[in-house]
Formats: sequence, structure tokens, C-alpha cells
Amino acid sequence: MSIIFNTSYPKDKIKVLFLENISDKAVQYFKEQGYTDVKKVSGALSEEELIKVIKDVHILGIRSKTFISKKVLDSAKKLQAIGCFCIGINQVDLKACKQKGIAVFNAPYSNTRSVAELVIGSSIMLIRKIIDKNKSAHEGLWNKDAKGSFEMRGKTMGILGYGNIGTQLSIMAEAMGMKVKFYDIETKLPLGNAQSVKSIKELVSSSDIISLHVPDTNQTKNLISKDVIKQFKQGSILINYARGEVVDLDALTIALKSKQISGAAIDVFPWEPEKNGDAFETPLQGLSNVILTPHIGGSTEEAQENIGEDVSIKLYQYLERGVSNGSHTIPSISLPPVEGAHRILHIHNNVPGVLSAINSALSKNKINIVGQYLKTNEDIGYVVLDVESKLSKQAIALLKEVKHTIRARMLY
Repeated sequence: MSIIFNTSYPKDKIKVLFLENISDKAVQYFKEQGYTDVKKVSGALSEEELIKVIKDVHILGIRSKTFISKKVLDSAKKLQAIGCFCIGINQVDLKACKQKGIAVFNAPYSNTRSVAELVIGSSIMLIRKIIDKNKSAHEGLWNKDAKGSFEMRGKTMGILGYGNIGTQLSIMAEAMGMKVKFYDIETKLPLGNAQSVKSIKELVSSSDIISLHVPDTNQTKNLISKDVIKQFKQGSILINYARGEVVDLDALTIALKSKQISGAAIDVFPWEPEKNGDAFETPLQGLSNVILTPHIGGSTEEAQENIGEDVSIKLYQYLERGVSNGSHTIPSISLPPVEGAHRILHIHNNVPGVLSAINSALSKNKINIVGQYLKTNEDIGYVVLDVESKLSKQAIALLKEVKHTIRARMLY
């Protein structure tokens, strides 16, 4: 028989806010768990709008268009966790979240298949020059010609960034009869017959199709620069479903016009509109054999449902059990509930002596610790304590007074 616990805070008092039209799976999941104050908003909110609404929010769900700044977090007095219902987390001030003891979760695996499939689909469209032929047909021109159209079989797929999406793409490309090469700054075990290369230059100069799957960091900004593009194999294809800052679009435009590169599929841009219907500009507009899409690499119904469920479970587990697996700000801890005890979470600055101070404070007041677990990262420490239920209120009061405490709360 399973043990059932109730959170120390009534579920009808916990406010959950989902922005950017997050999948109904997320709303449904929280309501099934007994939470009644669950609100869903279709679009993103500006910093000023967030500051107004976030004061009483306990759980916040966002996608890639909502930016969580320190100023926003300063107004979020009750916020326990943020769920990024997407792959990236760069839209959240992680340093400020650590300082305030706010857990941040994302879904790094849930849309990998959707992105990989779109890379394959776009590759076929570009290597067969379907974009040009489609345009001609719509304009009433018959353009049946095999020149410059090729099969994928036997060609080389170059993958820059061999992570979750890169490895999925590797498997799919090889299944189509392609050779696969990849470059990653970390040593990665090749899947199938994929081959690791030693440099970006080696990758781009020997690949027919180059697909980017790298994060948005200072190191990856303009990674595909004018100089790197010059090293591309003549007539190759570039696909970017990673991050908008990775490619120098002006340099890419020149390479496409000069036929150095024969085609491109770009889904992410240095600047993107905040909502559907807004005006959008890029130097790539109007170019032949270029596919432009509005950041929809992971936008399939299956992916959004998977993301909605994945992140919701992480948020719920943290809120009700203190489980922090997958958090980018709180050290990872996963402990089963303990019957006959109350669980307290304590988040503190990672400095020597805090755990000793916690134990001393409880010991002096004759509060017995049934179970205890500590995990730290470079900034903060996270302690899960199970204490005798009859003394739990006294224990939580004592723990809040421990020096270097960021926050403490009782779960059940």
C-alpha cells in the first residue's frame, strides 16, 4: 500500500501560472493532482507585466519568449520553481534563481525526435531543389530538370554538436544510407558508423549537409562566421535548428548568392518577434533554395505534449516531495517519502558549517532527525530533513534562523 502525504500548504492556495500557450497536458496534470488555481496564458509577458502578476505565483511555466530577469524574481516572493517547457534555459537568470533558492527545470529530451525529423525533411527538400521547383509550379512554369538534384544516400551529414538531437539525427541519417561525421567540444561515443572529426574546419569541408545542434553561449556566437563559411564544401547545405546567434546571416546570404552554399534551412534567428503576426525581417528572405521557418523545430503536437508532461512531473515532484532531479539551480536530490515524519527542505549558501549549525540547532532543542541528505553545487547547498512530526513546526522555525539560510519550507 502506498503512503499518501499532503503538502503543508493547501493545494487551493498554490498558484500555478503557465505562459506562451503551454500544452494543455501541463494544466491537466496539475488539476489531476488536486491543484485548482491553474491559469494558462496564450502569449509571453513583458518584464513589467510579469512583475505585476508574479507576486503570488508559486509555480511558473514558460517557453522561450518569456525572459525571467532578477527584477522579475525580486517581485516573486512566493515562487518555488520555474518550468521551461522547452530545451533552452538561457531566458532565465539562473544566478538570481540560485541566490533565491528557486528551482529551474526544462525538457532537454522531449522534442529531439521532432527536430531531427525536420532536419531530414528539410535536407531532402533542399538537396532535390524542391523549393525552386515548387515556386515555378505555383507560378505556372513547368521545370522538370534533374540537374543539381541529388539523393541523400551516399552523401555525408556533418553534425556540429553531438548531443541529444545530434545523436538522434545521426541514427536517422545513417538509416537513410548517409555517411555521418560529427564534431563536439566534448569527447562523445559515436553511434553506429558515425565518425568523430577533430575540428569544425574538417567537418564543414568534408560534409554535403551541415546541421547545427549547439547551445547559445559566448563561445557559439557567430560560430559559423564568414571565415568558417569559406571553408564549407562547394555546393553544400547548411541547416540551423539550434540557436539564432550561431550563424552570421549576412555572411551566409553572400555565400548563398555566390553559390558557395547551394541551400539553407534556418529556423532560429538573432532577433525573433514576440508573438504570431508580428513583422519579421532577415537578409535571407527572397533567396532561392532557402527554407525559413518561425522557430518551429520542436513544434509538433507530440513534442509539446511530451514536454508538457515531462516538465509538469518535475515541478510537481519538487513541490510535493522535494525531488530536484533535472534542476539547473538546486542540487539534485531524490528521496522516497518517510512515514511518521515531516519533511523539511533547507536551501542555503554553500559555505562551511551550515550543516553543523542545522544539526546543532535541532539537537539543542531535542528534535530527532529521522533522515537527512545534503547535496551542494558551487553556489548553494540543499538539505532534505525528515524530523519527528510532533516537533516539525519548531524545527522549521529554528532552521529559518540558521545563518546563510536562503529559504526553508515544510513539505508535509
